[in-house]
Amino acid sequence: MTADTPNDGSNDPSTGEPFRGVYPAMLTPFDDTGSIDYEQLRAEARRLEAAGVDGLVPVGSTGESATLSHQEHVDVVEAVVDAVDEVPVVAGTGSNNTREALELSHAAKDVGADALLLISPYYNKPEQRGLEAHFREIADTVDLPQIVYNVPSRTGRNVEPDTVVALADHPNVAGYKAASGDLGQVTEVVERTREYDFSVLSGDDALTLPMLSVGATGTISVAANVEPERTVAMVHSALEGDYAAARTLHHELGPLFRELFVETNPIPVKEAAAMRGYCGPTIRPPLSRLAEEHREPLQDLLDELEATREEALAGVAAAPAISAGEHD
Repeated sequence: MTADTPNDGSNDPSTGEPFRGVYPAMLTPFDDTGSIDYEQLRAEARRLEAAGVDGLVPVGSTGESATLSHQEHVDVVEAVVDAVDEVPVVAGTGSNNTREALELSHAAKDVGADALLLISPYYNKPEQRGLEAHFREIADTVDLPQIVYNVPSRTGRNVEPDTVVALADHPNVAGYKAASGDLGQVTEVVERTREYDFSVLSGDDALTLPMLSVGATGTISVAANVEPERTVAMVHSALEGDYAAARTLHHELGPLFRELFVETNPIPVKEAAAMRGYCGPTIRPPLSRLAEEHREPLQDLLDELEATREEALAGVAAAPAISAGEHD
């Protein structure tokens, strides 16, 4: 595939199918000094792969990318690539500086990333024509499948449906991560990109099931860091048409979806992961650890989910892997 080939369904990391299933937005573990704990990072990648996820997304906002140096950013991607056997690695390489996004994207490709997640430029609030030019330049220059990430609550600018649709025929623009909270906008993008093999992915755990019901194909999930099996079961059930099972799991996970956003992401999910023993609680400033008043309710919820997991999953038929491709 080259940048001159239209997006006719051949833009996925390896098989020509859209991104489907559950892609955890990975945490970046730090030791007590604030240095990256690469051993723990690799262990987390292996744990999530073993839980049945369909891909991994390091160095996004959940991975505290804003506090990583460029070298750390690349090193984290490389560590995750090296740790996994089969699932694709989708590296977060977005920036509000197009040149910086290009540098990070090239570097991620060089260390083996299978695809890129590109947050829309933040703070400088470009017009829609500037957003389109930004994403198009990266797509023209870096020959990897790319996901446009719309999260206006963080960036200050909505990527409008017209802009997404204009990009969807580019051979390297493979999908759209929707975190605007606007289900109508998600529906419009799904409807207007159906002629392409173009994936719409949820970027909001609480809205994943509603988005799947209107044609989304998966999620880049925060909650999957602590409840990967349940999240996979929910999403795979919906993709296979079993919405009764998916609704049950959605409501079981609903309290977790809410608890993980009582403070700014990734503060609560890193605390939750530490409570589960998946990583230490260290978070880089200017973020701070979860406030004391939120810790006991979070621990109680995690204990309840742990106690009920086996029973919850027993009621869901084992779903076959539906990953879009293998990691080389």
